[in-house]
Amino acid sequence: MALYIVKRLLSALPTLFIIITLSFFLMRVAPGGPFDLERPLEAKVMENLKRVYQLDRPLWEQYLIYLKSLLHGDLGPSFYWRDFSVNELFARALPISMRIGATALGVALVVGSLLGALAALRQNSAADYAVMTGATLGITIPTFVVAPVLQLVFGLALAWLPLGGWNDGAWRNSILPIATLALPQIAIIARLTRASMIEVLRSHHIRTLRSQGLPLRYVLKHSLRAAALPVVSYLGPAAAALMTGSIVVETIFAIPGIGRYFVDAALNRDYTLVMGTVILVAVLVVLFNLVVDLVYAWLDPRVRYE
Repeated sequence: MALYIVKRLLSALPTLFIIITLSFFLMRVAPGGPFDLERPLEAKVMENLKRVYQLDRPLWEQYLIYLKSLLHGDLGPSFYWRDFSVNELFARALPISMRIGATALGVALVVGSLLGALAALRQNSAADYAVMTGATLGITIPTFVVAPVLQLVFGLALAWLPLGGWNDGAWRNSILPIATLALPQIAIIARLTRASMIEVLRSHHIRTLRSQGLPLRYVLKHSLRAAALPVVSYLGPAAAALMTGSIVVETIFAIPGIGRYFVDAALNRDYTLVMGTVILVAVLVVLFNLVVDLVYAWLDPRVRYE
């Protein structure tokens, strides 16, 4: 197993290298630059800024300098937040995004699995139709619609929760962002669980268990473990996306997470911050997919990794 993990991590290096290279050159060839303002800077000031941030050097040399910094764990200075490096911004923003994303994913996994299992056990019943209707709505309605509606209802009409802000991580400020992130994930997981569990319930070994009159909890235990495989496959990229911050949610609720920094970086051509976010997401996708493969082996003993 240890050898498999090492092989997977080593095989991911070429993929990460390609992502870094493409992102670097695409950012540089895009129109505009980090110091292009509505009121242009004086030529001498622009020249000094480019020299300080090494933007006056040939593109290939800038690329090699950036790779050298990455090897030392340095993501570079931020061009927009000029008093901070990208590492410092991530150290402040990543825990916030991961807290909200992990909580939303946990809520979605529990609620979505339970609703999907209920719909599968009560197939073609009113409960099944209700769950699938709610899941369809949850998938089709985008988060930039859900978030303002939740703010309107629970923030303005009922005045139960704050409309936005972080307030040092107070739980009341986290509820609406977590709910906004969790609702579409609940819908997707519920549909995946239902479809997978219906197939498992029709399998021969589950029919044998039910025919022998075993209690429902034993049948559910074996069914859920087998039905969890498609859900686990989905959780890899979903976890990476949620834990690195949702651009829409963090912007609407004014949360100082990775997603909000990414928006500012993209709008202001902050090369290093955009690059850092891309690299962070890529690394997390690789790591979470590796975790998914290991969980697969635990859920299904027939799967073995050498």
